[in-house]
Parts: sequence; C-alpha cells; structure tokens
Amino acid sequence: MKKNLHPSYRPVVFRDPGVGFAFLTRSTVTSSKTVEWEDGKTYPVVDVDVSSASHPYYTGRGRVLDSAGRVERFRQRYGKA
Repeated sequence: MKKNLHPSYRPVVFRDPGVGFAFLTRSTVTSSKTVEWEDGKTYPVVDVDVSSASHPYYTGRGRVLDSAGRVERFRQRYGKA
C-alpha cells in the first residue's frame, strides 16, 4: 500500500449546537476547533446544522403532505382535459 495516500482516520466529535446533542465517532474530516469529551480527552469538533436529535423525521415533528388531496383539487378546478 502507498504511504501518505489516505487521510488520517481518527475520533471526531459531531455536535448539533441547536439541541445540545453531540456524539463521538471516527472520521477523516478535519477541524481547527476542539472539545474535551466525557472521557477527559480532547477531540476535534465539527458543528452540524441537523442531526438525529433535531431532524423532524426522527423527532416525530414532521408533516405528511396530502398529495392525493392536491390532485383532486386540481381535477375539480380544471376538469378532465
């Protein structure tokens, strides 16, 4: 295998500041920010906009669009062409 070809794969903290949710995983992403984790070690941190703690699909706050109702309203308004 060639050396210095692949980026380093190391522990990184991904944090969703909107809901105060963070998790530690491994990644190749780089960041200049760091955070001290629960184990007392310092890891690079990446702030994300949406996580499983804030996404409507996972939190149950999502809306279901009634596409069938929209089609029926269109047919009533413009009739069968």
